[in-house]
Amino acid sequence: MAPSRRHESGKTRIGTLLEIYFLETNTEYFPTGSTTFSKSEQSVGGEPDESYCIGTDKEFPDLAIEVVVTSGGINKLALYQQLGIQEVWFWQFDRLAIYYLRQDSEQFTATFGYEAINRSKVLPELNIELLAECIQNPSPLAAAKAFRERIC
Repeated sequence: MAPSRRHESGKTRIGTLLEIYFLETNTEYFPTGSTTFSKSEQSVGGEPDESYCIGTDKEFPDLAIEVVVTSGGINKLALYQQLGIQEVWFWQFDRLAIYYLRQDSEQFTATFGYEAINRSKVLPELNIELLAECIQNPSPLAAAKAFRERIC
């Protein structure tokens, strides 16, 4: 089934704002978009809505982003855990839920080894509240301008 306009608008808005953040903060990044990531030895694979390697280009991204409009959710963490992706964000119900992969995953079995956190560990200086506020702005141009002005 093709993604809805609402889904595509959300993922594009998040990507645009993150790329503004990377440029304004001089953060080295490598966008990997919705590339299919897989590990053949584990027979797992999937495509995030957006994804990025931070600092250096790697086989698997540091950050995967999922926009949940009608279906999906944290069950995707099982896939990302097998791929070793450090951080996963879910945009759902006009908020960001952030999950960080822990080495001691036994205490986080319900979330497949990921801990729910309030601030990104991959992008620790990013103001998540500001990002969420700008994602919700109905004007993409106004959102981008406001975000750029307030992160500097």
